[in-house]
Amino acid sequence: MNEPLRAARVATFVYFSLCGTLMGTWVVNIPAIEERVGISHATLGGLLVLLGLGAFVGMQVAGRLTDSLGARVVVPATGVLSSATLVLPGIPQEPWTLAGALLVFGFCNGCLDVSMNAHAVHVEKAYGRPVMSAFHATFSVGGVLAALVGAGTASAGLSPAAGMAAMGALGIVIALVTARALLPAAPTVADPSPSPAADSKEEAGPAPAARQRTSGRIWMLAALALMVMLCEGAANDWSALHLKDILGAPASTAAFAYGTFAATMTIGRLLADRLAARFGSMAILRYGAATAAVGITIVTVSPWIWAAFAGWALFGLGLSGCVPQLFSAAGHADPAAAGANVSRVAGLGYVGMLAGPAVIGWLTHFFDLNHTFVLLILLCAITAGAAGILRTGSERTRRPREPALGSH
Repeated sequence: MNEPLRAARVATFVYFSLCGTLMGTWVVNIPAIEERVGISHATLGGLLVLLGLGAFVGMQVAGRLTDSLGARVVVPATGVLSSATLVLPGIPQEPWTLAGALLVFGFCNGCLDVSMNAHAVHVEKAYGRPVMSAFHATFSVGGVLAALVGAGTASAGLSPAAGMAAMGALGIVIALVTARALLPAAPTVADPSPSPAADSKEEAGPAPAARQRTSGRIWMLAALALMVMLCEGAANDWSALHLKDILGAPASTAAFAYGTFAATMTIGRLLADRLAARFGSMAILRYGAATAAVGITIVTVSPWIWAAFAGWALFGLGLSGCVPQLFSAAGHADPAAAGANVSRVAGLGYVGMLAGPAVIGWLTHFFDLNHTFVLLILLCAITAGAAGILRTGSERTRRPREPALGSH
């Protein structure tokens, strides 16, 4: 494996970590910003919708820009913009200025999210085996780094604006320094020997007559991403509350419910690439979603705290590899439109991530919290049943060879 490709993979890890760190830095400063601006939880919830709206629009814009200008241009540019705008939510004293800051930061972060995923698709294609899930695991690691840095800046007495400005300045440097290692153009497949005709056809992209079928498949992948990420969003906001309100766990214990979910998500993503290389991306999606369904079923019906922890762990482990497989399949469906296709799947998935907590919250007006998780069971079951959508064009992941590339 040539050194430029290795460097491009490392650079992609850096950008995923950067994106997770930037978003995590905003998240850990939410309580302080909410208190300074003087807004209620309800008002904050409305402002967060603007963050999501900005991210969704940014994803659509960046997808097309990445296809036309190339990831080597768009990824560092959006990395710089996302880093530079991180400080904006830390400055406002009024709700309306905070709203504008979140809209701009969300837009730039969404641009970085899609462009780095499009580049990850190119790296994966060049490697000739799955590497996408490990990138998504690095995003989660970035969130952990943000929490540690946020705790350090808070203990040092720095204001949110100062801490966010410092992290943003560091992010700008990282985005610029790392840019030179990105792939300059469409990659060459690392090992073209398995099914060269198929690889040649994939490189050329689908014929015009097949574009409509490809577009329909992309929207199906996007619908599955919405369902999977809705489940993930629901776990983010409701896992701890489930242990506290339904099972009567103390707050200190309940907090570990989300920690358990997040930990198994990260571990699963570190393992998913090798499993996808061995068994195929379709199997990862199908059995992952099925495992998640079993996990959330345990959460729904169990009266025991220890079983609930086990259920949330299974839920995170099962979901961990699903989204990377969907993003990867979207990017490989038409290499000439990888950015636009990833933006559709990521954008609709992001809508699901934002909608998950709200949907569960609305359902709690009619059902107990644990009973609302039946919706998550159904969504996981539907995803498992529809996993066959990855069979077309994604069996490339079933290359059993194991080149000497080192561990993930």
